[in-house]
Amino acid sequence: MAKIKKVFVCSNCGENSPKWSGKCHNCGEWNTFQEEIIAKGDAREEKKKVYRSSGKAKESTVPVVLPDIKAGNTQRIVGPDEELNRVLGGGVVQGSIILLGGQPGIGKSTLLLQLAIHLPIRILYVSGEESEEQIKMRADRIGTPSSECYILTETGVDKIINHADKLEPELIVIDSIQTLVSPFIESAPGSISQVRECANELQRYAKETGIPIFLIGHINKDGAIAGPKLLEHLVDVVLQFEGDRNYTYRILRTVKNRFGSTNEIGIYEMQAAGLKEVPNPSEILLSQHEEILSGSAVSATLEGLRPMLIETQALVSTAVYGTPQRSATGFDLRRLSMLLAVLEKRCGIQFGASDVFLNIAGGIKSDDPALDLSVVAALISSLEDIAIPNTTCFAGEVGLSGEIRAVNRIEKRIQEADRLGFEQFFISKYNTKGLDLDRYNIQVNTIGKVDELFEALFEE
Repeated sequence: MAKIKKVFVCSNCGENSPKWSGKCHNCGEWNTFQEEIIAKGDAREEKKKVYRSSGKAKESTVPVVLPDIKAGNTQRIVGPDEELNRVLGGGVVQGSIILLGGQPGIGKSTLLLQLAIHLPIRILYVSGEESEEQIKMRADRIGTPSSECYILTETGVDKIINHADKLEPELIVIDSIQTLVSPFIESAPGSISQVRECANELQRYAKETGIPIFLIGHINKDGAIAGPKLLEHLVDVVLQFEGDRNYTYRILRTVKNRFGSTNEIGIYEMQAAGLKEVPNPSEILLSQHEEILSGSAVSATLEGLRPMLIETQALVSTAVYGTPQRSATGFDLRRLSMLLAVLEKRCGIQFGASDVFLNIAGGIKSDDPALDLSVVAALISSLEDIAIPNTTCFAGEVGLSGEIRAVNRIEKRIQEADRLGFEQFFISKYNTKGLDLDRYNIQVNTIGKVDELFEALFEE
């Protein structure tokens, strides 16, 4: 019989301890140790019987000299979802394990079920949260179900692997990793030990058989993926599905990718028939009003290799209370405070007695430094109540001394603004090196300091 062992596991970092402690000595968090029961002894022999690999398992590997390894032979499954293909670096790599996290109700299950019913390959969709009827109802709503999509409602990881051995699918979807249980761990589903053990077994199965596996993961109150941090290190790709539930747009962001860039994003629109790809986000994120209003400026940002024009909205009003308010949505509040200080110090524009509110339209969050110039322009426009022409675009980083610093990939930003019919573009004068301005129909204005922007926009 297996011996029963009790351990205390930190719910924040997954550290084990033989006794309870108020503070985790690894991550420093307080009151995070939870008691868990782990079966030992003959569990290893039982695992060998249960997790016996299928005939597709690879032979034992041998050391290979680095120059003899052939590159570029990575096999990928390319699906009809271009946004997902871009985020993954060109498609799903054979034998990879992909973790998808996000807020409850954001559309994680819808995204992967949509992928499962539209890919023309054999797929095993495992759900530990919904019944077969519930999955069928959603599948009928988002598209015509594929005859190669098999649904399994199961939580035992050993039974899931046995079913996969018999079915031999080309892709597996697990919804979700927190609902799976291992028969060799006595703790409850979703605990640190269960998540770690189940993820380890699925990772080993994926590498042995070459079957890619999607894992849906829950998140905690801090927004991080629930479970041990080991879970994110264990998988090959970590995707974050984010967005405001009050808006219809969702962003699929890469946090980790062993097979591609971590700077790519995919944009979707949530509709009644599922998630619709947004190939050109600039057109839907720009202003939706006809008349020109003050406090609005358009910035050319870059997410990965994709240029995107977004609208920055600012409202500066007289403070009613003693302490002025500072609020930012979709933009770093500390950076907003820095830009206000630069305007007061370098341009003599006083915001100390004013409430300042900043919003990135469309529910988009961006940390691109190129947003600084449009934020500054929107703040001055709202304070002076002078509208900026809606055919003007900005891209530049503002330094503490008031200088406008260069940003990367300025050619792609200018091309996107030119394609959408903008007439003038403000950039840093340090961005003009090697830039042929005659090839664009848009007028490119170069500035070096913040006060030059004020003169060019509001003192004509």
